[in-house]
Amino acid sequence: MGVVTKRSSMTFFSDGRSHYSHRVRIVLAEKGVAVDIIDVDPDNKPEELADHNPYNDLPTLVDRDLVLYEPDIMMEYLDERFPHPPLLPVYPVARAQSRLMMYRIRKDWCGLADTILDDPDSAGAEKARKELKESLIATAPVFAEKPYFMSEEFTIVDCCVAALLWRLPVMGIELNVAAAKPIQKYMERIFESESFKASLSEVESEMRN
Repeated sequence: MGVVTKRSSMTFFSDGRSHYSHRVRIVLAEKGVAVDIIDVDPDNKPEELADHNPYNDLPTLVDRDLVLYEPDIMMEYLDERFPHPPLLPVYPVARAQSRLMMYRIRKDWCGLADTILDDPDSAGAEKARKELKESLIATAPVFAEKPYFMSEEFTIVDCCVAALLWRLPVMGIELNVAAAKPIQKYMERIFESESFKASLSEVESEMRN
């Protein structure tokens, strides 16, 4: 008989600073998945990571013989593997709309956030900061329509949005105008949830202290 180990069958190699890793950790926390989260320094990656991932990048999810290294694919896999609570709609049209929203968030917001976070003091970051702030405020009415992002229920799209919004203080963005009130209320609602708190890495916990 083999030695019984306490390790989970699932391992998540995570960058504790990255919103791409964070969005997957939010899904893991929402689902209550038993997982070993390995907090990796992107500048000092363990050899084990390269053994699993041909690109040697983060995040990487290992579930027995399956290795995934694209965060949105991980999120959808986890939603299908652990169906409760569901984070993607059941119907094809609504599922496609959710996927399109994730794509738009990545195209419209994530690139700007990456520019800011990679080099906060650069001229490019200053331009991106202004653009991201304006884009968020312009989207505020969408946050006012439903409790979650374009939905009555917490979804996979919220995982992407929440991971970005959590980083606003680090990006030097303040949404302190009246027009942004719906986003403030949305953030309060999401950030107070137990699963969101459980998703935070040590570094992330300090981002809003």
